[in-house]
Amino acid sequence: MEVGDYLSFFPALYRVEQNPDLGMWLLYITIFLLSVVVYKLGFAKKLPILKSVVIYFFLALGCTVLTFLGIFLPVAEGLVVAAVILIVYKIRLHNSKKADANT
Repeated sequence: MEVGDYLSFFPALYRVEQNPDLGMWLLYITIFLLSVVVYKLGFAKKLPILKSVVIYFFLALGCTVLTFLGIFLPVAEGLVVAAVILIVYKIRLHNSKKADANT
């Protein structure tokens, strides 16, 4: 058994076992961007700029740990699912508000 057999989808896609430097950076960027999308869709409030910088700093810091876990666990895949669910929720909420405004 090789290490490549145990990788989740995104690390296998980025070929982390063959090119660890580039693969880990691509995985980190993917997890960070998906985390930002999930944060913005589900949890973000209007904050002053300095508080937003602090939140994104700690989000980036936490994504380093998630990147190491995301090699063998489906972290990025879970973030994709969460983003899709939140997008569907936002679309339905928008349509519901528009329908209420028309009636």
